[in-house]
Amino acid sequence: MDRKAKIFYQDKLAGYLSETDNGYSFSYDRSYLQTDQAKSISLTIPLSKDSYHSKVLFPFFDGLIPEGWLLDIGEKYWKLNPRDRFELLINLCRDTIGAVSVYPVEEVQND
Repeated sequence: MDRKAKIFYQDKLAGYLSETDNGYSFSYDRSYLQTDQAKSISLTIPLSKDSYHSKVLFPFFDGLIPEGWLLDIGEKYWKLNPRDRFELLINLCRDTIGAVSVYPVEEVQND
């Protein structure tokens, strides 16, 4: 099953992160790339029209996942699987300390 998340940078839709059977991919939103305010979400994921691919969750996104008591809350009260990093990301990273936030895409539409 494919899962997808919307990635926001300072409240602007910056791109999409997808999880598939083959790993992960990130691509910037084309409209975002055309704005004068477009900034890369990470030094390791610079602005590009091309998609980025990885067999494991990109370290930048993995680093957004909280640790400690907030992670414990997600695991205990929301019944999140601590080994499912994508699930943790889309459920616990809507309001992060930095400029990037992550929201789940409820339904992935195949084009």
